Amino acid sequence: MENYEVIIVGAGSMGMAAGYFLAKQGVRTLLLDTYDPPHTMGSHHGDTRIIRHAYGEGKQYVPLALRAQQLWQELEAVSGTKLFEQTGVLSAGPLEDSFLQEIRESAETYSLPLEVLRASEVNERWPGISLPDHYYACLETSSGVLYSEKCISAYREQAIAAGATLLPHTPVTAIQPDGDGVIVHTEAHTYRAGKLLLSAGAWNPALLASLDLSLPLSPTRKTVAWFGSEEDLYRADKFPAFIFKLADETSYYGFPSIDQAGVKIGRHDGGVEIDPDRLERTFGALLSDEGDVRSFLETYMPQAAGALRQGRVCIYTMTPDEHFIIDRHPEYSQIVIAAGFSGHGFKFASAVGEAASELLTQGKSTHDLSMFSLQRF
Repeated sequence: MENYEVIIVGAGSMGMAAGYFLAKQGVRTLLLDTYDPPHTMGSHHGDTRIIRHAYGEGKQYVPLALRAQQLWQELEAVSGTKLFEQTGVLSAGPLEDSFLQEIRESAETYSLPLEVLRASEVNERWPGISLPDHYYACLETSSGVLYSEKCISAYREQAIAAGATLLPHTPVTAIQPDGDGVIVHTEAHTYRAGKLLLSAGAWNPALLASLDLSLPLSPTRKTVAWFGSEEDLYRADKFPAFIFKLADETSYYGFPSIDQAGVKIGRHDGGVEIDPDRLERTFGALLSDEGDVRSFLETYMPQAAGALRQGRVCIYTMTPDEHFIIDRHPEYSQIVIAAGFSGHGFKFASAVGEAASELLTQGKSTHDLSMFSLQRF
């Protein structure tokens, strides 16, 4: 049985970042993943993710978002890889929308740069948008886009360089608390460590069940698509990443055309709850895969509703309140859980990795993690 100080089960967004911060401190760390990260089986693929600071989901997220941005910039410098594109982020919705109001309050509380624009101002500045008169928008000029798979690759390279061991294609079959440590079984080997981070995304529920813990986590099938668009209107040096909260309470997000790939768009709300091992991964298997996002584009960004160029299927793992879970197992304090990132977690992966490494090594984090506690369930 091989021994480590920390074992990480699930080396995707959060797990790979945590592995880097642990290895950087000289902690003997083993990362296990069923696939070979970055990969297309979980929640981190599809090239890009939005990072924003004035946070509509709650101003409590702002310090974590700002720290995450700082850590992504540090990773850029260390890795020599471009990870962030400052496109700005435009959030639009009806005048009474609570998400936009929270963005404004977040910006005011933390003195963040934010432009508040009437619909007519939006339509004039970006002719590719057709915003109705009873909508308005908030523009975060300092925010933008992360290259998600490059982020994970950079953390992977740096973690291994710092001494971490990564075993891809290594599914975990069982996790067994053992005194003040943990034993982890795979198909071929058994490993022991004093501490464990469980960060397996949509596979967390099954692994937690083996630890006698049932959490309200719902893996959900989601899709994104790229459409042919007028480059002069939508290319990344002219057009921001965007979030639209519509009057019917549906929600869409997307990206400018990067490297002439076309506008990328996804629907944030809705989706079908799934078993990740039985997920229908063919884009277009459901009419809504293309239909929902094309309908949005035809209404609000008609010059971006060209031919479908490609589509991808991925996974959100939802909690009931759409806030994260970052906490210790209530019975086995040597196990830290990072789960339920509910479709808006990737931007925080750098800071969550740092926080998880602190919980594992120091027993507490410098970040305020109170809103991510298990106790709320």
